[in-house]
Amino acid sequence: MVLPWTDSVPMLKNDSPPPPTAASPALAREQRREVPAWMRGLYAGLCLYLFLAALNVLGSGLGTFGGDSDFLVRAFAYGENPFIALLAGVMVTMVVQSSSFTSALIVTLVASGEMTLGTGVFAIMGANIGTAVTGVIVALANIRIRRNFRRSFTAALLHDFFNILTVMLIFPIEWLTGLAHETGRGVFTQFAAWVSGLIGLEEVPRPDSPVKVVTRPVVEAVDAVGAWVMPTTAGEGLLVAAIGLALMFIALIFMVHNLRGALLRHMDGLFRTYFFRTDLRAYGVGVVSTVLVQSSTITSSLMVPLAGAGVVRIRRVLPFMMGANLGTTVTSVLAATANPIAAAMTVALFHVTFNVTGTMIWYPLRRIPLKLALWYGDLAGRKPRYAFLFLFGVFLVVPLLGIGAIELFMGLR
Repeated sequence: MVLPWTDSVPMLKNDSPPPPTAASPALAREQRREVPAWMRGLYAGLCLYLFLAALNVLGSGLGTFGGDSDFLVRAFAYGENPFIALLAGVMVTMVVQSSSFTSALIVTLVASGEMTLGTGVFAIMGANIGTAVTGVIVALANIRIRRNFRRSFTAALLHDFFNILTVMLIFPIEWLTGLAHETGRGVFTQFAAWVSGLIGLEEVPRPDSPVKVVTRPVVEAVDAVGAWVMPTTAGEGLLVAAIGLALMFIALIFMVHNLRGALLRHMDGLFRTYFFRTDLRAYGVGVVSTVLVQSSTITSSLMVPLAGAGVVRIRRVLPFMMGANLGTTVTSVLAATANPIAAAMTVALFHVTFNVTGTMIWYPLRRIPLKLALWYGDLAGRKPRYAFLFLFGVFLVVPLLGIGAIELFMGLR
């Protein structure tokens, strides 16, 4: 029974609402135990291992398919035209999902004489653009969470725009100065050739990637399944690649889910106050981490979910990506030292020069790629179809149209 005057009586300071009952949702939430930090750390390590193994499984499958169909070599067959060489580098890197692999392949082909130096330098530029497609695919894993997707897609765009803008500046300079030079070498190639003449490196074998060594059991197991199921080598490669792609998405979904948990709160202060406190530290972390794993695809792809979860600020992503691009050039230099030929070393040093020049230009002008990425990332965050439009437009439609247009032009000459 409610007395009529009780509504007018003010609540005293020591008055409090009755405690929740056992069936109360509030008590249920309080009684729900949080997963310990060490278990989340172990979970994150397993997700990371699965992600790295999936990338190597994907590369193994596509490498098997490409080797059986001679795809990788034939992709550069029409590379006498610099634009076609550029687009070939983009497409091959998109297929194998590793600019380190593509750059090492280009250096090896130049060293063996199967590719000219002029074709190699433009193909190296394309490899830088092609590696950025993985970050866009990783960002799509957050598409259901609009806020995380907007940040992660913006981080991926920073990598894309840095590479695209650098190519837009260096490509015409290299091409036009090459036309004016008697040897056909552009100004950047001439500089790389000069530096390669000053360096005397002994012939050493290329070391195995630590990531490949650790994930080799998973890769070999999936390869065995593919060989057992599929009757042809090409079919085996496609099946292994499909399994690797599925494992990559599964690992990314679990990784994003874990980052949203308690581990994020513990790591947030460390990332903000130490690793990514300044642009210089972010750049250094990008270089060192990429050198250790020998793949900018892996390090840049790991940065995308971290930025999406808010662990790393967007403004620190650009210097990290610049550092990752420089770190991946170590692979091409190692490949050149394993094939100590002047042309091979020139291509490798051109790769270094390309990324250093891009950093020297776009870091002082970092507002340009940053504003472009923020604008299009916000647009894709509100309308996700623009993310797919960017992916298919930049990495599929434009290359195909460019190749078709140049082939038509060459045919009319």
